[in-house]
Amino acid sequence: MGKKKIAVLGSTGSIGTQTLDVVRAHAEQFEIDVLTAGNNASLLIEQSLEFTPSFVVIGNEEKYVEVKDALASKGIQVFAGESALTEVMEMTNADIVLTALVGYAGLLPTLKAIDRGMDIALANKETLVVAGEIVMEQARQKGVHIHPVDSEHSAIYQCLIGEESNPIEKIILTASGGPFRGRKRADLAQVTKEQALKHPNWDMGAKITIDSASLMNKGLEVIEAKWLFDLTPEQIDVVVHPQSIIHSLVQFEDGSIKAQLGLPDMKLPIQYAIGYPNRLPSNFERFSFLDYPNLTFEQPDKETFRNLQLAFDALEKGGNMACILNAANEVAVQRFLNDEIKFLELAELNEACMQKVAFIAHPTLQDYIETDKEARRVAATYGS
Repeated sequence: MGKKKIAVLGSTGSIGTQTLDVVRAHAEQFEIDVLTAGNNASLLIEQSLEFTPSFVVIGNEEKYVEVKDALASKGIQVFAGESALTEVMEMTNADIVLTALVGYAGLLPTLKAIDRGMDIALANKETLVVAGEIVMEQARQKGVHIHPVDSEHSAIYQCLIGEESNPIEKIILTASGGPFRGRKRADLAQVTKEQALKHPNWDMGAKITIDSASLMNKGLEVIEAKWLFDLTPEQIDVVVHPQSIIHSLVQFEDGSIKAQLGLPDMKLPIQYAIGYPNRLPSNFERFSFLDYPNLTFEQPDKETFRNLQLAFDALEKGGNMACILNAANEVAVQRFLNDEIKFLELAELNEACMQKVAFIAHPTLQDYIETDKEARRVAATYGS
């Protein structure tokens, strides 16, 4: 067996850089065939010089010449622009594609990779939030395995190994509660983006950190779990677990519960996803119960953190509603980071878009694409 070829979509972000850490630690197992970045040309160049992939994509077309010139002597094919992500999926012969792109941008490249028969290590939950039914059906038709990278979904995935014939009664996704756990709406009226960007347990990019502060990240994970594990909304529960040691749990029909535990470190689920079915050795810090004598659990406050309830509402409604919610939220987060709206308006904007954008009960892929555009337009004009 040769080395497993990996395409890393979003190599300069938090998940992407940690993926390359895992590859460095297991250079005998993996090689990099594709690296992509949106705007961080300098880091992309540095990574490409180290790993010499076959293909490199820089999303910002203004930085194409900079990247191309820097890699000219390496024989690396360099492309630019958002559409190049999907085009490169036609060219690569990667064994597995790790999608660490932020938001809706991950959908079309992931679909193209599945169409080519490449397995997916999915860190881009929005792909399933937006078009889960289409993505999972195409994966089934092509015989493609989707290995989740989110720590919560990786935990569920690991708990289900060997349980294929045993129906799930429910899954329980754990949430840290974010930096504002326990606060009420009045406490959140004037929070700043600097406060929202201080996550207590995880080091992540700005988008996912804000989503975690508003519990939207957990809402998106609820929707993702429905498609990954073929569940009904009633089979998905959320519990706040501030220590982030239990990453999620599965309850079976006999009442037994299995959980996956570990210290908060995204390199473990990344390594599990790209190394599957083998568990690779690591020097990651080991968890000790003696360091965590008390593991606590609370009900999430869906009234204060309304985004979580909106996600359940979108899941119940079905159709293109989750696509509307995701697009609205991507715009909302950016507007919050730009100081255009306040923290509590994140959920208000999202709900307004869910009410205004046309609902489609049985959307096609083109419907999802058009829904995304329309929801972004409505979200951009919210409050004006």
